[in-house]
Amino acid sequence: MINHLITQKNWQTQLSEGITSIDELLSILKLESLRADVYVPEHFELRVPRAFVAKMTVGDSNDPLLKQVLPDRQEQVTVTGYVADPLAENAHNPTKGLLHKYKSRVLLTITGACAIHCRYCFRQHFDYSANMPTADAKQSIIDYITAHPEINEVILSGGDPLNVTNRRLFAWLDTLEAIPQLTTIRLHTRLPIVIPARLDASLLERLAQSRCHIVMVIHCNHANEIDVLTAEYLQRARAAGMTLLNQAVLLKGINDSVAAQIALSQRLFAAGVLPYYLHVLDKVAGAAHFDSDERSAVALYWSLLAALPGYLVPKLVRELPDRPFKVPIDIYNGA
Repeated sequence: MINHLITQKNWQTQLSEGITSIDELLSILKLESLRADVYVPEHFELRVPRAFVAKMTVGDSNDPLLKQVLPDRQEQVTVTGYVADPLAENAHNPTKGLLHKYKSRVLLTITGACAIHCRYCFRQHFDYSANMPTADAKQSIIDYITAHPEINEVILSGGDPLNVTNRRLFAWLDTLEAIPQLTTIRLHTRLPIVIPARLDASLLERLAQSRCHIVMVIHCNHANEIDVLTAEYLQRARAAGMTLLNQAVLLKGINDSVAAQIALSQRLFAAGVLPYYLHVLDKVAGAAHFDSDERSAVALYWSLLAALPGYLVPKLVRELPDRPFKVPIDIYNGA
């Protein structure tokens, strides 16, 4: 159960008080014996909010939430085919802060910061310092979108777009809403899961007032990430008129069982969120130990189709470089 002394703090305080010490994390969870199995990374260090840690089971070294954030020595093993830029995003970066890979939508990396460092993150090696849009770059972004009338949707990403202040986020919303051709603004975020209080009244009120359709795609991998309080905040966002979707990553030893995926879909739906994508792992350097083979993923997917109504079965996909869409996994291959 979440410690209410943590969750009563505002989201910015919770953000600033996140855990960055491996020793502190292991001490809180009474798992000091794991110290020999982990390492302190020089890049992409440990970062996890206390509210998320409070959802972990004390004394359980196999806790599915802990395994997503605790640096493991396996990250140091070089594995062929696992690279720094698995989606070749640098090739789709026409102007600073903007990625244009899919025809009708563009993605803005408005921050490089996240509240949590997931060890499988496909952007853990991304050069955010070279891609943060400055005030001057905003006009270039507007000009680019205007010059491409087929673009009708902007995805705010990062990092995590909800990691920035409301003032800064609202300024981006004002800018985008002033572009007539845009009909949808999408936010890809993990904050509502790891610090639910981020969905504060001011944010929800502003999003509800947008002339654009607001879609919030959260990132949740395991049912244990959604407790009662998290569900309450998500339901408030849905009540404010947003479309809530979830994208998860299939992670070996964490959520690659039928039971785990069924529980996740059901917990999401109870919180007002529809399963959207189940991603096969992007082959990013340092994350090979999380990868589940495609045949196992397909077998799991068939079981989900048999166990759940269609609207609770996420699309099983892989994102590949230079493809203008998410690539569906062929579930009939070897079925």
